[in-house]
Amino acid sequence: MQMTTTDGIQLSYDDTGTGIPIILLTGIGGNREIWTAQLKPLLTQGYRVIRLDARNQGASAHTIKGRRISRHATDLAEIIAQLQLTTCILMGNSMGAATIFAYLSLFGTQHVQAVIDVDQSPKMITDTSWSYGFKSLTWENFHEQLRHPLGHSTVQRLPDDTYQAVQMANQAHPYDAQLNYPLLLDHATQDWRDVLLNFHQPCLFVAGEQSPYFDPAFATVSAELTPHGQSQIIPNCGHVVMAEQPVVFNQILLSFLASW
Repeated sequence: MQMTTTDGIQLSYDDTGTGIPIILLTGIGGNREIWTAQLKPLLTQGYRVIRLDARNQGASAHTIKGRRISRHATDLAEIIAQLQLTTCILMGNSMGAATIFAYLSLFGTQHVQAVIDVDQSPKMITDTSWSYGFKSLTWENFHEQLRHPLGHSTVQRLPDDTYQAVQMANQAHPYDAQLNYPLLLDHATQDWRDVLLNFHQPCLFVAGEQSPYFDPAFATVSAELTPHGQSQIIPNCGHVVMAEQPVVFNQILLSFLASW
């Protein structure tokens, strides 16, 4: 399915099932097929699952427009409006979670029942106020560090069906890291801790115990900042938790969704 944003960009998404909508947002450089292992369990539990490819990713248009988190948040707001969703659950991996925090900051919580953050610290840069940033990113080095490949995000082999779906999407729509570099810079400079402090709906932070990007303790600390925060650290996986350990992740996810 396709939608056209207010700045004229075609975004690709799929929309399956009925019931309470849950929107899935992928990290930078990824595509919506990374959520393959979550689709059937969520549909079986009666959720409506909407998976969105961000601009410059997957089957969505590649463009110089809107290479900033605020525009990605606006894209999310526009798909919620276009689909006439009065309420939804938002789940994002990596920068997909940052997009959700930006959405909450700009558009509030009127349409949001709950949030699930999958391995994304609310602050990317480590400084005297925050010890849980991305790798060794600092205010002094982030421009240069982010010019280089981010490195492997996973430590476990993905299930065959997920791997094949992701690879097919990558081949059909190759990712251009150089094109999206301004977005990565914008992402890196944000601090969403104030958004967490003011988010009063249920919020789950899931971290990979062996994440190559973040100290998994960020999940516990972030949950403590959030009035109704919870956290889980999943062993034997890296950054793409839902794809590396889908059985454990899905159990935690469905338990969280059933708890409120």
